[in-house]
Amino acid sequence: MNVEDIMTSNPVSVSLDTSATRVRSILRDEDFRCIPVVNGNHLEGLITRGDMLNISATKSNIEARGIMKKPKVILTPEMDIFKAAHNILSAVEIQAPVVESNNNLSLVGIVSVVDILRGFKEEGAEPHKKTLGDIKTKNVVSCDYQDLISKVWNKMDESGYSGLPVLKNGKLIGIITWKDLIKARHISTGMETEHGKRSIKVEKVMKTPTLVGTDDMPVEEAANLMIANDIGRLPVVKNPVFVKKEPNRSKESELVGIVSREDILGSYIS
Repeated sequence: MNVEDIMTSNPVSVSLDTSATRVRSILRDEDFRCIPVVNGNHLEGLITRGDMLNISATKSNIEARGIMKKPKVILTPEMDIFKAAHNILSAVEIQAPVVESNNNLSLVGIVSVVDILRGFKEEGAEPHKKTLGDIKTKNVVSCDYQDLISKVWNKMDESGYSGLPVLKNGKLIGIITWKDLIKARHISTGMETEHGKRSIKVEKVMKTPTLVGTDDMPVEEAANLMIANDIGRLPVVKNPVFVKKEPNRSKESELVGIVSREDILGSYIS
C-alpha cells in the first residue's frame, strides 16, 4: 500500500499572508492538528497547534509566513506506507504533507500517524511488540487538577508533549491536551499574565473520564481505540474504576505509564 492510498487529498491549507487569527480559527473549528502553508499550490511550511499556542493575542496580526516552520518530512504519493511511517517517526512528527514529487512541491495531500495505522490494519500487518506493557513510557509527565493553565502550558512547551494526564490525590482522573486549550480559547498562554486566562485551573478544561489501557492490553486493541476516538495518547493504568457502559473509560485509576500514537506505530515497524 502506498501513501496515495491513505492520504487526505487536497487538504485545507492557508496562504503565506493568512492572519494568525484565521489560522487559529481553522485549527479550532476544523479540529486539525496542523495546516500546510502554500504559495499558490507550492508547499512552503506547516503550522501546528503548538505553534499557535506561542502566539500572543496581542500579535494576532502576524501572518502565516511568520509562524510556519519548514516540514521535517515530506512524502510523495508513490512512497510505501512502511517507509512513510519510518520517515515520520524519525522526524518525530505526527503528520506529513504529500507533494507531487521530489522535484515538484505542489501540495497534493497530507498523511497522519492514524492514517498509516489504518493502512497497516487494512493490510493485515501485525505489531512486533504485543502489549502496552512492552511499549509504554514509565516516567510520565503529568499535572494536577488544581494546576494553573500557565504551569501546564509550560510543561507541554518544555517537554514537547501535546497532552498530559491529570492527577487528583495521586490518581488519574482526566487528560488535558493542546486541542483542549485551543478549543477552550486558552491560547497565547505564553504571553499572558497569571491574572489573565492563565489563572484558569486544569479542572475547568480537562477531559474526564478518560480512555485508558492496561499493561496486558494488546497493541492492536489500543490502536483501534486511538483510531476510533482520534486520540494521541493512552494512559496505562492499574486498578481502574470504569464508567458503566464505557468499559475503556476510567473515573479513577493508578497511572503506571503512557503510550502515544507514535509508540503504537513504532511497534509495527521495529
